[in-house]
Amino acid sequence: MGKLTVRALRAVLVVVLAGTVFVQALMVWALATDPEDGSLPLTPLRVITILGMVSVQVALVCVWRLVTMVRRGTVFSHAAFRYVDGVIGAIVAAALVWFAVTAINAPGQRDDPGVTVIMGGVGVAILGVALIVLVLRMLLAQAVARDVEAAQIQAELDEVI
Repeated sequence: MGKLTVRALRAVLVVVLAGTVFVQALMVWALATDPEDGSLPLTPLRVITILGMVSVQVALVCVWRLVTMVRRGTVFSHAAFRYVDGVIGAIVAAALVWFAVTAINAPGQRDDPGVTVIMGGVGVAILGVALIVLVLRMLLAQAVARDVEAAQIQAELDEVI
């Protein structure tokens, strides 16, 4: 992975992290100062937004750590699984948060249930992303196993030579 790619990815991660912190701060401020007028269930949506931002932040930190491991050449180790599992957990949490938003929004969509169905479909798509990352985790596990096997074979060759 080139230096330019790493820098660009880290810049994006920092911007997104700053954005999520900003949104969280706004939601906390709104919870503390803005009373509900009764038209929307704002308090649950604000709390869900804060939780959704936490899931994004967890994923960002895990991706940052994985990029660091790639840059150092240590990504093919068992330590990488912790961060990949963190990304999977964060994506699943984001899907659950999205389903909560869908459930809160559903009563207002009785005249047009298609919106709720579409929102449910988006939640399923988010879970699909988690499954894709899980498949990539399995590929990482195979690569780590091959790397360990190659190191053992190299050690045996070094003894013979």
